[in-house]
Amino acid sequence: MKKIICKKEYDTENATLIKKYTYSYFGDPAGYEETLYQTPDGFYFVYVCGGEDSLYPAENITRLGKSKAEQWLENHK
Repeated sequence: MKKIICKKEYDTENATLIKKYTYSYFGDPAGYEETLYQTPDGFYFVYVCGGEDSLYPAENITRLGKSKAEQWLENHK
C-alpha cells in the first residue's frame, strides 16, 4: 500500500518491515494486523488492516515519529 502524507510517500513495498503484530486469527471479523515499517529515508509508519468488526475495518497508513515508533515497539512485545 502507498500513501502520501505531508508530501512524503509511505510505501509498504519499499520500506523495511520492523515488526508485525497480529490480533486473533485469519478470518476473524474482529481480528487485525498492525505492521511497523521504516522508510529508506528513516521515517516510521504503521500499516493497519483488519476484519469488518475490528479496530481497522479499512487498510490505512499512519506516520510515526521515532519516539512514537519506539513506544509502539514497547507496547507490542
